[in-house]
Amino acid sequence: MYVYDDFDAAFLAERNRQFREQVARRIDGSLTEDEFKPLRLMNGLYLQLHAYMLRVAIPYGTLNPDQMRKLAEIADRWDKGYGHFTTRQNIQYNWPKLPDVPDMLDALAEVGLHAIQTSGNTIRNVTSDHFAGAAADELTDPRPYAELIRQWSTDHPEFQFLPRKFKVAVTGSEIDRAVTRAHDIGLRTVSKDGEIGFEVIVGGGLGRTPMIGKVLRDFLPVTDLLPYLEAVVGTYNLLGRRDNKYKARIKITVHENGIETFRDLTEARFAEIAPQFEAAATQEQLDRIKAMFAAPAFRAASDLSYQAAHSADPVFRAWADTNLHAHKADGHAIVTISLKKHGETPGDATSEQMRVIADLAEAYGYGEIRISHEQNVILPHVHRADLPALHKALKAVGLATANVGLVSDIIACPGMDYCALATARSIPVAQEIATRFDALKLEHDIGPLKIKISGCINACGHHHVGHIGILGLDRAGVENYQITLGGDGTEDASLGERTGPGFAYDQIVPAIERILRAYLEIRESREETFLDAYRRVGLAPFKDALYEAERDAA
Repeated sequence: MYVYDDFDAAFLAERNRQFREQVARRIDGSLTEDEFKPLRLMNGLYLQLHAYMLRVAIPYGTLNPDQMRKLAEIADRWDKGYGHFTTRQNIQYNWPKLPDVPDMLDALAEVGLHAIQTSGNTIRNVTSDHFAGAAADELTDPRPYAELIRQWSTDHPEFQFLPRKFKVAVTGSEIDRAVTRAHDIGLRTVSKDGEIGFEVIVGGGLGRTPMIGKVLRDFLPVTDLLPYLEAVVGTYNLLGRRDNKYKARIKITVHENGIETFRDLTEARFAEIAPQFEAAATQEQLDRIKAMFAAPAFRAASDLSYQAAHSADPVFRAWADTNLHAHKADGHAIVTISLKKHGETPGDATSEQMRVIADLAEAYGYGEIRISHEQNVILPHVHRADLPALHKALKAVGLATANVGLVSDIIACPGMDYCALATARSIPVAQEIATRFDALKLEHDIGPLKIKISGCINACGHHHVGHIGILGLDRAGVENYQITLGGDGTEDASLGERTGPGFAYDQIVPAIERILRAYLEIRESREETFLDAYRRVGLAPFKDALYEAERDAA
């Protein structure tokens, strides 16, 4: 992973020093809250429903054990003993006190972490495939490119006050695990005549006006990456609307002007600025970064212990069958550690759990950790021989739930429990869905399913691209939950279709149950997933099952 040099360390120290002074001025009254707001947002500090919230960047979702231990230390020392992993591979602390925030930032800097550009109308934390560097289907590790983009975008003088926030995702596989088509810019690595480059996608986004991104360039050489990104963001910065924040995202800019016009303007800008970028210097920096992302020396060993445990232990077998994914190295597996134990808050991890994960990453995972946009933790490199011992250790701290990709592996925003923007609760709905289907013992029978929940129209829970999406809204002071079906955040991205009228808080979980019982009746075989069945039969039969009780009552 990327290791900070003297320049990086000095840069962070100076940024933190400046913010410490700004905090002191806010506390002594020299700055009003309105004056302080843009300064704190540049450093990842929000004022939420009950307290300040600090959002810490985990660039492209990569951590080492020392960094994870530092996150645990911060949770204990300055928060309430836990952190919340988000859909942008960040971690949020929901209860910091303002005077403590500079100390928190200094503590983060000790291990090469920060909170820069995790908020505000700027280029946010660059996200990536959480299996990066390990996946069997990977064309190339996307993280070096994500790091190059992070360095280019951090404190970029032209892009600190964009029309709205700006999000970039990079994937190195044909299987899109980074939701690139729902980002302002999505980069998908492709190969052309033996050369690695990028398919550039622009104008994706969820929120109030969800849109799937459009291909701007089908092949961009690696050496052109930074000038082309600068051309895209620069075009948006000039063209994007500032009269209405709801129409200020690049998706609206592309939609209102058309992809051809936006492409023409971008290409013209690219031709103008490309000579200012030294391709050789970019390649030199990229080579330097790539060297830090070299794969570990994978060991060879027998996996008889794994085979024996898989045959003899049904609990281990259930976990292995759901939480493991194919690895590029023989004898190894990618392990997803579920942060979705039934009835718990999706994405939350206690300081004890963080420390255990750090220890296990050192003992069994070559010292590497990933955070997924699905609010889970990944050990990307684990030899199969170590899986029984790993599972035992995870089980001891409540981290061995065998539910990855199933009903209870729900993405949920903090909702009205924490967020000042939320109009409905998300966390309790996720908890109740998980416990309901665990009690019904239907989770494994239903099979692969993506349920995503947002507590407001901003869609931080990505509900638009959920196989089942749930959006909580305020209807005359009462929580009301809309349901969408058929969304997909992969390479076959699609937006979910709204089923009809929403449901009250006490009706939403039974409504989800009706949908899934209808699926079990509709599917042609156990191999036909919910999404496959929906694409085969459409909305109508699910809608009939969903509103049958209301029709009978009428």
